[in-house]
Parts: sequence; C-alpha cells; structure tokens
Amino acid sequence: MTYEERIRNDRPSMSKSFAKLADFLLDSYIEASFMTASELAHALNLDAATVVRFSQHLGYKGYPELLREIRDKVRRNLLYHPQESKQPDSLPGVVSAATANLRHELDQMHLLLDIDSIEKLVDMVGKARRIILLVESPAQPAAYNLVYFLEQGGFPIYIARPGVIDFARTVHTASQQDLLVAIDVTGQLPFISRSLAEAKARNIPTAAIVGAASLPTARSAD
Repeated sequence: MTYEERIRNDRPSMSKSFAKLADFLLDSYIEASFMTASELAHALNLDAATVVRFSQHLGYKGYPELLREIRDKVRRNLLYHPQESKQPDSLPGVVSAATANLRHELDQMHLLLDIDSIEKLVDMVGKARRIILLVESPAQPAAYNLVYFLEQGGFPIYIARPGVIDFARTVHTASQQDLLVAIDVTGQLPFISRSLAEAKARNIPTAAIVGAASLPTARSAD
C-alpha cells in the first residue's frame, strides 16, 4: 500500500493537524520531498513531533521512511517517463529538457575536472556528519539522483528547500561537522554563492559542482 493509499484510507478520521499534513503530502508532494521533518513542520505551523507521529500513524517507523517513499514517487514521475517527455509542455517534458541541458553542461565540465579537487570532495563527503545540497532549479533532477545513490551508501544527505530565506536558514543551522554542496549550472541565482560564502566564513566545509569554473559559486567554495 502506498503512502497515498494509506492517507486516503485514514483521512476521514484524522485530527486537524494530521489532516493538514495529509493534504499537503497529497497536493504538494514534490515540495515535501525537499523537506526534513522540521522544515515540513515549520511550513505548516506544526511541531516536528507531530510529523513523526503522523508517519508512525501511517505505519512507518518514522518520517525518513515516509520521505523515501515520497522521493521514489518524485523520481518515477519526473525522471522515468520518457514517453511523456516528448510533450514539451508536460511536467516530465520540462524536466527532461532541463536534464538534457544539465547533462550537456556537465559533459563540458567533465573535460575540466580537477582530479585533486575530486579526491578532496570525496574525502569531505566521507567525514561529514550531514551532506546538505543547495541546488539550482535546473539541477534538481541530478540532485535527486545524487541523493538516491549516496543514501544507498548510508550517507546522511538531503536537499535544502530552495529559496533565499530557506538557504539562509540552512546555513544558520548547519555546523562545522556538516558539508554544504552547491550544484549550480547557470550561475543565475546569486544567493547560492552568497550562501556558500557565509557558510565558509563560519568555517563550515563547502563544495560546489558547477557548469563553469568562472561562476561565483565555484569561487565561494572550499
């Protein structure tokens, strides 16, 4: 039984706070897939414990297990529908176009990869308590894949909710045991580089995967 089926089965008997969570996860599951339990609770004016209890009420061990299922749905709907991606105005079509553009940019970047930098990044990933991704919109499909593969290896990784305020909150709550990784293809969002610069000033380890070495984000990272 999927999380959606569980929610619909229990929705009529849910408390107001549970119903609020249920409706958000049904209607805005893509946005929810970016959120930790604390961020989801904050967005809905609830407490994080309510999110945990809600997950357990649905039969999950906790919110991380529910979140994995939500992310799996996002991957299926956005990344694995090639027949729909031929329709440019459909959601899979938009994502497919963005992914193709990102793939081209990363192919170009591959020619300029610095092996020493890659080794340093791998070392930083291995030492980090948490890996937090700050992601530009066109890079989100690639970020989902990165999260998926690193989670399979047992690495604690998540994507920060996008936006100036949310990035600022992410930097403010991060510690020197965390690793902030920006994925910036176009350089069109200046607050990504500013977020890394602020984190670096607080001695929080930072890294960047960029479309061009000249982007400000690259200069702001360790």
